[in-house]
Amino acid sequence: MTNFIRLDDPQQAHAAARGPALWQLGFRPFYLLASSFAALSILMWAAQFAGWLEHAYLRGSQWHAHEMLFGFALAVVVGFLLTAGRNWCNRPTAQGPALMALALLWLAARVLVLTPWGWAAALANVAFPLGAALALGIPFWAARLRRNYFFVGLLVLMAAANLGFHLSQLGVLAAPAWLGLGLALNLLLFIIVVMAGRVIPMFTNHGAPGAGATRYAGLEKVALASVLFLLLGDMLSLPAPLMAALAGAAALAHAARLALWRPWRTLRVPLVWVLHLAYAWIVLHLALRAGAHLGAVPSAAAVHALSAGAIGMLTMGMMTRTARGHLAMPLRSDAVDVLCYSLVLAGALVRVATPLLPPGAWTSALMLSALSWSAGFALYALTYGPRLCRPRLDGKPG
Repeated sequence: MTNFIRLDDPQQAHAAARGPALWQLGFRPFYLLASSFAALSILMWAAQFAGWLEHAYLRGSQWHAHEMLFGFALAVVVGFLLTAGRNWCNRPTAQGPALMALALLWLAARVLVLTPWGWAAALANVAFPLGAALALGIPFWAARLRRNYFFVGLLVLMAAANLGFHLSQLGVLAAPAWLGLGLALNLLLFIIVVMAGRVIPMFTNHGAPGAGATRYAGLEKVALASVLFLLLGDMLSLPAPLMAALAGAAALAHAARLALWRPWRTLRVPLVWVLHLAYAWIVLHLALRAGAHLGAVPSAAAVHALSAGAIGMLTMGMMTRTARGHLAMPLRSDAVDVLCYSLVLAGALVRVATPLLPPGAWTSALMLSALSWSAGFALYALTYGPRLCRPRLDGKPG
């Protein structure tokens, strides 16, 4: 899918930079697609309520959950991995026609779920993470980057979860479709905590000098293992009290992990504190998950603390920080960035609180949450979209 050239060779790097800037590195098209899709999601919801998509393969909450995980979140993950992967192995990941094909596959999957063609939608949706795994795996294999092979495996598992969902939806499997969605949500949580552990301490110490963010190897292993145990527990349908204990222990481990990153020392640097705030949503998700297993809080609050809160905030934070870095922009947030963070945060807070409100207030709260959350990503698409389509400010490839 890509030619393996050395990025530290000036002549080869110059050759890699030819062609439209949008197709030079994975973050460019996928950040733009993900933010635009998030902005349009409220209009798609309205179209469904209006009955304009009554023959769609996926509708209502199934469409919403599937597209949040396999559409929006997976696009950001793939964009980040293709970008970071190039730095990890010093070889280009998908670019040019290969990257364009991958983006078109993602777009086809988003369109097909709104048509009656279920099998075509399933094929495109399973093919996208597999194509991303291939685009990432080829340069990793060439560089013998064994430490990061598991990211390829996680993308393959996302494809498997997607396949299970669609086979259930199409009546091939007797298992409920939510099993595939639950597996995907747990896999995304694991991907997030792994990536966050790699980049948040680094971005903290670079962006807020003197913060002193640190990591302890033992705690890192416990925190990551706790998420895997939760995933396994869900798949095995372990008793609720045991799942509550696992989730509670995971919340404590991740709270301790976050504390070591010194979030209180980043309050003057929005480009950094947004990442810490996003990680705090993971701690909240795990705590709410423990409460949900005990019947103390609605499970929807825990799910949306992860999806709208942690995933929404972390993707927004990473899309601003990494886009600025790879576009050679100043590593300082501006007022628009902070407004994007605030809108997504407000939308997440309202969405998590909605199940706790009187039923009569749910519709208004849901609309307010969706409008605020989507507006944050619309603002990102409008402000960063033109930048993502232009070459780096320093003239370098990427």
